[in-house]
Amino acid sequence: MPQTKPIVDIVNVVASASVDQKIDLNEITRKFPEAEYHPEQFPGLVFRLKSPRTATLIFSSGKFVCTGSKSEKSAISAIKTVVQYLRKAKINIKNDPIIKIQNIVASVDLGGGVHLPLAARSLPRSMYEPEQFPGIIHRMIDPKAVTLIFVSGKLVCAGARNEADVHRAVHYLHTYLEEKNLMRYQDNPTQILKL
Repeated sequence: MPQTKPIVDIVNVVASASVDQKIDLNEITRKFPEAEYHPEQFPGLVFRLKSPRTATLIFSSGKFVCTGSKSEKSAISAIKTVVQYLRKAKINIKNDPIIKIQNIVASVDLGGGVHLPLAARSLPRSMYEPEQFPGIIHRMIDPKAVTLIFVSGKLVCAGARNEADVHRAVHYLHTYLEEKNLMRYQDNPTQILKL
């Protein structure tokens, strides 16, 4: 039985979309002067929304990439909102965007510290080189995600494509670390760690 419940905070959802047509980015900058477009530096235009607070890159190919959202739902909503703004400004967008979630990044607190050297030896598909990076890099196959594990019990989980997979990855990892007795808690800091 887990001693703590992990706190999962989704910090960034990256979604891509396509409207399957060419878009005139110069026309968007004329109608939306606040949009950022510097083609000599980067081929995409940055279209920011205040709600949901996101930045959407728009490319002349008709592709969009939205970052900064805190949920799948708001990432999808942000892209649809950008398309609505463009249409209201009489920019011809014929097709509705086909949206895909590409990556979800979550910050996690397991509620206790992790014994990294033992965890690195025990966890399959893990890399731990403390002189290069202070955490374990753990690659999970199902769900497909990469987790950075730190001695504090803080994790960064990236690469999942839906929120359910983030929670599944965290639950699996937390359960594994507790079952292998690789965690230590404030109420018992001298807990004996063994494999």
